[in-house]
Amino acid sequence: MITSSEFDAVIVGAGPNGLAAAITLQNAGCKVLLLEAKATIGGGMRTAECTIPGFKHDICSAVHPLLAISPFFASVNWSDYQLQMVNPSICGAHPLDHLRPVFLRSSLERTASGLGIDQDRYTSLIKPLLNDFDTVTSFILSPLGWPNQPGTILRFGLNAIQPSSWIANRFASVEAKALVAGMAAHSMQPLTNWATGAFGLVLLAAGHKVGWPIPVGGSQSIADAMAAHFRLLGGVIETNFEVKSLQQLPSSKAVLFDCTPRQLLQIAGHKFSDFYKWQLNRYRYGMGVFKIDWALDAPIPWQDEEIKLAGTVHIGNTFEEISWNEAATARGIHPEKPFVLLSQPSLFDNTRAPEGKHTAWAYCHVPFGSEKDMTEAIEKQVERFAPGFRDRILSRHTMNTKAMQDYNPNYIGGDINGGVQDIFQLFTRPALRWSPYRTSAKGLYICSSSTPPGGGVHGMCGYHAAKQVLQDVFKQG
Repeated sequence: MITSSEFDAVIVGAGPNGLAAAITLQNAGCKVLLLEAKATIGGGMRTAECTIPGFKHDICSAVHPLLAISPFFASVNWSDYQLQMVNPSICGAHPLDHLRPVFLRSSLERTASGLGIDQDRYTSLIKPLLNDFDTVTSFILSPLGWPNQPGTILRFGLNAIQPSSWIANRFASVEAKALVAGMAAHSMQPLTNWATGAFGLVLLAAGHKVGWPIPVGGSQSIADAMAAHFRLLGGVIETNFEVKSLQQLPSSKAVLFDCTPRQLLQIAGHKFSDFYKWQLNRYRYGMGVFKIDWALDAPIPWQDEEIKLAGTVHIGNTFEEISWNEAATARGIHPEKPFVLLSQPSLFDNTRAPEGKHTAWAYCHVPFGSEKDMTEAIEKQVERFAPGFRDRILSRHTMNTKAMQDYNPNYIGGDINGGVQDIFQLFTRPALRWSPYRTSAKGLYICSSSTPPGGGVHGMCGYHAAKQVLQDVFKQG
């Protein structure tokens, strides 16, 4: 039950952005109430024993390069709240038919040397980005605006604005092209789309700069640390509180919604201008995901043993295969050999499974709202590069797009990014306004991944929304 009748700010939704907004406002001296519909906080940062007791599985996010580059997360000493991150020695592995796998390693030089004839081309592409990394990440993790160092951002932008297919075509080797494809496919778009190059470049550079860390104990430990910090600052959290109407909320000066435009319209649409409602109704959602969690009696038996050193594995073979499959998915087709993103956290965190046992996590992209069971297709892809994999499965738990949306209402149609992150919605999400966090109604704001800088566990959508509230409502900043 809510124990106070008045707060400075109320935040609806306790995902990474809702939590970040709550912390930012509470830290600025506001009295903040954070509401969560589910029994546990976290949104995309939840961990559960969904197969066999003792096997901990991340329900959505599992590997966190964006957390490692986030200015918000850098502002708190999270080890004070028992949050530990571990960096696998190899960020990502990409197995290939009849060829050695390609690896994204922390070392730029070692990664480049694995690309053979493309060694110098890869170094020339990534090294300037590493030199400008702090400036670039500050820009891409902010709402659209004039950069502090326009020359640096222009250099990055000339590559980032390109389709990832163009970047891949700079390389001669199968290995380098495949590495680009696996990174860019995180965008959940056809690889021929403009600005998909940005996704691949940032993930590659992050691997070299900060790694792709995994939280010990599961992603729930991130949410728990954020909640502990918020409560220490004096914030209040109420769970099992589903907000369907503004009338449910206590008195406050501002309300921030960690939800997508669809839910925002349902809750507060009657307060908005006709033009703003029109903009929100035009907001586009993208591909969904089909996800599997496995309890295993042994590690995945990769053909190449070095893949066991990678926290993340991209399964899709060549650039051409991945590109075709992602384009087909966007057209509503279910590929027979989908691109699979797989994480094997128990190899680096022994808290995830009983001694000698293991967990693995994987998903593929599917058409929006698909309810097709992709278990067979995903497991065939793993078996393709790890013969005998299925013999090690003790139990599995699957989620189609409907189950994903039931788990988290922000995952409309299974879209885990809160809406398409293409060039038309990357910086103008959810509507083209001076501030994307303001709605047309005074005191009502949106702070979810449907605002810049978009999907991922970085907290910056919530952070920037909170800063806007502090400026507008509390005249700070």
